[in-house]
Amino acid sequence: MSLHGRLEADAEIKSPATKFHQVFTHRPHHISNINFDKVQACDLHEGDWGKEGTVICWSYVHDGKAKTSKQILDRIDYENNLMTFHLIGGDLMEEYKSFRITFQAIPKENGEGSRVHWIFEYEKLHDEIVHPETLLDFLVALSKDIDAHLVEQP
Repeated sequence: MSLHGRLEADAEIKSPATKFHQVFTHRPHHISNINFDKVQACDLHEGDWGKEGTVICWSYVHDGKAKTSKQILDRIDYENNLMTFHLIGGDLMEEYKSFRITFQAIPKENGEGSRVHWIFEYEKLHDEIVHPETLLDFLVALSKDIDAHLVEQP
């Protein structure tokens, strides 16, 4: 069994792609206001919101357990509503040697809504570690929560 893995999933949303992307680039610290049951905080540790190289730390509840994730924002592509970051600390680093998350908010061709495409690329520490499907499901569900909030906003 390979220690390297890649998982992908999509979330269909009603919000414009740019509006969804901006939540993660410039206002991730507001996500706890959208769904505190899933995300309790997003703290800026180094750098500035919306800038590559920024270090942030998430506090969240996944599979019924409080967890943290410290990440560096590697790439922001505003034109394509894409963002990539890699983990440098937190609970996932106890099971994975490396973990990179990419998401892209893609406008639908008919102009009504968007699709959020999530990608996980990772290397497990050993074969007994499960693939992070439930974490991917968590982000798809969170995407829909964020979308519901954005749709309510003027």
